[in-house]
Amino acid sequence: MSKILIIEDEQAIAELERDYLEVNGYEVTVCNDGEEGAALALEGDYNLIILDLMLPGIDGYEACRRIREQKEIPIIMVSAKKEDLDKIYGLGMGADDYMTKPFSPSELVARVKAHLARYDRLMGQKKTNNEVVEIRGLRIDKTARRAFVDGEEKILTTKEFDLLTFLAQHPNRVFSKEELFREIWDMESVGDIATVTVHIKKIREKVEPDSQKPQFIETIWGVGYRFKV
Repeated sequence: MSKILIIEDEQAIAELERDYLEVNGYEVTVCNDGEEGAALALEGDYNLIILDLMLPGIDGYEACRRIREQKEIPIIMVSAKKEDLDKIYGLGMGADDYMTKPFSPSELVARVKAHLARYDRLMGQKKTNNEVVEIRGLRIDKTARRAFVDGEEKILTTKEFDLLTFLAQHPNRVFSKEELFREIWDMESVGDIATVTVHIKKIREKVEPDSQKPQFIETIWGVGYRFKV
């Protein structure tokens, strides 16, 4: 049974999320404080975290940063803040998804299932020989889930690694943001594709010699992105 940690200070919302998730077979723990929630996440063996943005103790941004430094498990950030900058900042801290309140509990369950299924598939891949993709100084070890540029390791979040690997394995093909969202997040974009844009930006900052003049991931204006070889 997958274990989920909800870090949410609004008791009614936390209980509603917990009830829907428990009905769908998940074991759920609720915490109402950011500081305590981050500590629980780091100490426990949770499979996924639902993290509110506005919390007592520390906010969701800081909690996400602390968790992501040590763990790769999926983090879904939820907030009443609807501005793109809030979403971009949250995703930049390492969150895998961002949901704006109010949202349907059934949509939350669907996203939880999608993130857990993909994470389990990725972590469950055990092969004797490491699968490696190498392109012009960029080396992606799919089995070890590590990326290197000219021999220097670059630390990527789970979704950053997935997105970079997918594009590198389909060179010279243009993908729209919607296509990338469906492929990497296993769900429809529901009109919100800021997630893809933010992750591309973070990947470029980590693997490109000059993120303003990308050599690997090229923007095709009005269409999407292409990995150049």
